[in-house]
Amino acid sequence: MLVLTRKKEQSIVIGENVEIMVLGVSGDKVRLGITAPREVDVFRKEVIDERGGQVETEQS
Repeated sequence: MLVLTRKKEQSIVIGENVEIMVLGVSGDKVRLGITAPREVDVFRKEVIDERGGQVETEQS
């Protein structure tokens, strides 16, 4: 696992077209903004876990 430290309004980039920005920190909560192409699915892990690892994606 890669561990990074970021401050508010700093980003990390994954691949060529996914950016994750720290929008704010309040206590033990972090607000993230994620910019990614529509074809890249983004889910919170607990949602995937609740569905038994199954993820339904919307098809156009």
